[in-house]
Amino acid sequence: MGYRLSKIYTRTGDDGTTGLGDGQRVSKTDPRVGAYGAIDELNSVLGWVRSQSLPPEIDHLLMNVQHALFDIGAEIATPGLPPLLPTGATRSLEDAIDHHNATLSPLAEFILPGGGPRASALHIARTVCRRVEREACAAGEAVSGENRRYLNRLSDLLFVLARVLLREEGGCEELWHHKRQKKPPEGTAGTGPG
Repeated sequence: MGYRLSKIYTRTGDDGTTGLGDGQRVSKTDPRVGAYGAIDELNSVLGWVRSQSLPPEIDHLLMNVQHALFDIGAEIATPGLPPLLPTGATRSLEDAIDHHNATLSPLAEFILPGGGPRASALHIARTVCRRVEREACAAGEAVSGENRRYLNRLSDLLFVLARVLLREEGGCEELWHHKRQKKPPEGTAGTGPG
């Protein structure tokens, strides 16, 4: 195989278009471009997450996810390309979710995103993944049903892994107190009506 990126800039996108894998030119605002661009962003965020000294099992899992995201992105970028996502990829995510979630305490409330650096990074990845899902839906038939299912499970996995890493970091989950007492505005306490 020859070099895929022998020339880094081509100037062909200066007019606001980009080339798909089959050679056709489309606007950079095309929903298909939005979908594979968001996938590229998610893949970059996961690369950043993986740079943060993860447990080997989680690092390996996320490496496989990165490869799958390239498969999905290539499918979206190349109309007519046969499916690239390996058979059973979504089921593998479900198995990983079940495995890691079984070690966590049940949740009765939403938790605030955050905690330690690695858990927070995974929450960022999770929210980017949710945006990828929206972009994938906006792209319509350019994104297969199987690829949409994979992305939906992936955001669930990232949530579970954020909880796992928070526990490993010794952090504590902050629950959303949706019925918390609201404080009166500054300087109004005890002033009474009018």
